Amino acid sequence: MVSISELSSNLAAALAAVAQRVQRSLVVVHNGRYGAGAGVVWRRGGYIVTNYHVVARGKLQVTLPDGRQSPAHLVAQEPELDLALLQVDSPDLPSAMIADSRALDIGQIVLAVGHPWGQRGSVTAGIVSGLGTIEVRSRPEQRLSNNSIPVIRSDVVLAPGNSGGPLVNAAGGVVGINTMIVGGDLGLAIPSQVVDAFVARVLRDRLAQAELTV
Repeated sequence: MVSISELSSNLAAALAAVAQRVQRSLVVVHNGRYGAGAGVVWRRGGYIVTNYHVVARGKLQVTLPDGRQSPAHLVAQEPELDLALLQVDSPDLPSAMIADSRALDIGQIVLAVGHPWGQRGSVTAGIVSGLGTIEVRSRPEQRLSNNSIPVIRSDVVLAPGNSGGPLVNAAGGVVGINTMIVGGDLGLAIPSQVVDAFVARVLRDRLAQAELTV
């Protein structure tokens, strides 16, 4: 029979291993004098997802997982979703493992990984406390069919520097991108299926544009 202390120790070791694995695809996004946030290598080819409000101003530069710094190109942005897609000239960066956020359940353990107050790769843990939508401000260029977006609510602690970082499940799969622009410190994340649809649409449009110019 396994004791409670052994179970606790095994869980702690498993979560520590998950956090270490996530760091391989975690970057720091610098936007000049306005500060820094986090980003996730979403796809191979140097494609990085972060928050729109992290990259809204300033000259973009990324600190890669191995400590190297690289200029970053802003590929696309979606203010209503608080998402942005960047690309760096490091095509071999390992991409994160993306999980299906539609499989999340309330009460499930999640981890937030980021750089709160400049502390690189810090981890906070909590549980999913709610799955739903929030209202967003309407804009003329808005792509959404209504004024609400899906969100994951959790009790993980967020601070400046967590923005754009991953919310991951206990297996290390990214289930969302943390955002503070709409939730303060309430622990809100944009679900992975929303993020993946954004990335897929952007890359599809880029491919179509490239074919037109050939």
